Amino acid sequence: MNERMQINTYLTFNGNCREAMSFYQQCLGGELQFQTIGESPLAEKMPGKMRKCILHATLTNGTLVLMGSDMVGNDGLQKGNAVSLSLHCSSEEQIKLCYKKLAAGGIQNHPVETTFFGALLGDLTDRYGNHWLLHFGMNKRQDGD
Repeated sequence: MNERMQINTYLTFNGNCREAMSFYQQCLGGELQFQTIGESPLAEKMPGKMRKCILHATLTNGTLVLMGSDMVGNDGLQKGNAVSLSLHCSSEEQIKLCYKKLAAGGIQNHPVETTFFGALLGDLTDRYGNHWLLHFGMNKRQDGD
């Protein structure tokens, strides 16, 4: 099996998907697209108050793909620490700028610093409760391989 695979992160929100995804676009750049429940065939089956909720959002910037939705399951939104967003940056400037932007209104768990293995690494929890790991491998090309 020599086909390339890619994992995309899909975040679930509780009514603030548009706000959160717009924040991520400000931090990471790229093109952001939304589909509301009201714009979908589900509109007739859902309560009127849900028509403005986001059914699906996609932020794309090169190979970066971040998706989100306001569609919460029957058990409700349950935040945990089992998922982190790992952002591989292409320069020292980029990792520092992304860290600063994403940490705004959140928690700076570990500032960007040089690791024992020669990379820059930092982690934070953003204002929406999502955990981010930011990485820049200073000693090798960052081409996805």
